[in-house]
Order: sequence, then C-alpha cells, then structure tokens
Amino acid sequence: MSKRLAPVKQIPFLYPGAFSQSSIRWLIFNEKHNGFATCVRRIGKKVLIDLDAFETYIDAQQTN
Repeated sequence: MSKRLAPVKQIPFLYPGAFSQSSIRWLIFNEKHNGFATCVRRIGKKVLIDLDAFETYIDAQQTN
C-alpha cells in the first residue's frame, strides 16, 4: 500500500482556501495535544503529511 505524502508547503495548493501553511505548522507544533501526530511523517529534517490520515483527521474534527 503506497502512502500519499506531501510536504507542508504543498498543503495549501492541495486544499485551496481551506488551510494555510501556518495553520498546518501550528497543527504540527501541537501534534501531541491535538492528535495530529498520526498525520505527520518525518524523514530526517523533512516533515511530510500523510494525506489519507490528514483527511481522516479533518473528518473527525467535524461537529454537528
């Protein structure tokens, strides 16, 4: 199973108008408290976002 991974800078282009680069960086900074750690993949200094996990995370944040 291949993972869809994207660098933080690419997220605003993949989800235009929904997320800024700074909002993603805030989620990463607080990943241990907000559950976003499941979306983050690190390879050395490079931080990538697992897009499938990211979409699952966003869906879970919805309130009715």
